Amino acid sequence: MTATPFFSVQNLRLSFADRAHKPLFGPAPRVEVLKGLDLDIGEGRITGIVGESGSGKSTLGRVLVRLLDPDSGEVLFRGKNIAGLDEDALRPLRRDLQMIFQDPMSSLNPRHKVWRIIAQPMKRYGLGGTREQATEALERVGLPAHFGDRYPHQLSGGQRQRVGIARAIAVGPSFILADEIVSGLDVSSQAHVLMLLRDLAKDMGLTVAFISHDLS
Repeated sequence: MTATPFFSVQNLRLSFADRAHKPLFGPAPRVEVLKGLDLDIGEGRITGIVGESGSGKSTLGRVLVRLLDPDSGEVLFRGKNIAGLDEDALRPLRRDLQMIFQDPMSSLNPRHKVWRIIAQPMKRYGLGGTREQATEALERVGLPAHFGDRYPHQLSGGQRQRVGIARAIAVGPSFILADEIVSGLDVSSQAHVLMLLRDLAKDMGLTVAFISHDLS
């Protein structure tokens, strides 16, 4: 018997309103970004989603973690179609579906210290959210405990991205979407972040979808 894929996307379609070409009267035309897409992601694996800018890879990723609603098709998460679920039905799944964003400066609250940024989602999911827990997540991504007292602007790009990773893993997810997370880093930092994510996926049994425009 074939095991059920961790994620199975079937005939997925999604379009956006093209407001740049909106007529004077009537609705804006639609631009189809995802056009009947089929995709399986195996559990415990790192799957690369690679394509040129504008190809729809980030849109697909946001559909997987249900930050976007598809027009039609199915998104099966462990065999359950989550494509049409409302927010109340999705709430128990949110902890399992975490995302690391391309630009950590836009996704980390500049007014909060690093440890609070990591602790906040833990509190939201009823997992405590203590400073000690946040420090443990920091150290797991290779940052010393005293970095918890810094603000995002006091960190380098690679360090900020590690904080984003720490925030994602702190809630104990089963799936992480990594959206172009090394595109803004220098070559050395890219290598360190990629190795870190690979090691965390192995140690924690994570399933990862890694989005990139760079095949290498």
